[in-house]
Amino acid sequence: MESKEHEKFMRLAIRVSEGNVRSALGGPFGAVVVKDGKMVARSANKVTTTLDPTAHAEISAIRMACKKLKTYDLSGCVIYTSCEPCPMCLSAIYWAHIDKIFYANTKQDANLIGFDDQFIYDEIALPMSSRKLSIHQILRDEAQAAFRLWDQSEMKIKY
Repeated sequence: MESKEHEKFMRLAIRVSEGNVRSALGGPFGAVVVKDGKMVARSANKVTTTLDPTAHAEISAIRMACKKLKTYDLSGCVIYTSCEPCPMCLSAIYWAHIDKIFYANTKQDANLIGFDDQFIYDEIALPMSSRKLSIHQILRDEAQAAFRLWDQSEMKIKY
């Protein structure tokens, strides 16, 4: 795809983000998923309207694209996002097997308007015992039963 096409889809992601703010529906973030040069899905940030902290623009667009394409594997897709993806969205993009990310604003730009993800990057680098969020492992032996069942299942699908 040539740069004009990339710019077209990025401008769409940016328009989605601006529209979300103008209509007071949520944060200033938009994302577009494209496959074979055609838009598959687009979404704005829906955290406050859906009361779902995971409803970032990228994740919402990924969910829509998966439904439309009837797959959990978005290999061959590109995501255009109005801002550099946060750690959660970046992880979702990896899990979805999206081939490429194009972004406009940086995480530093987001920080300047009150969206700071640095604490997550900092926390992930720490050992669990040093994190602010209290994390405790319990009942591992019982939980292993489901893993053994999965490991032996002939119906398992690798994803």
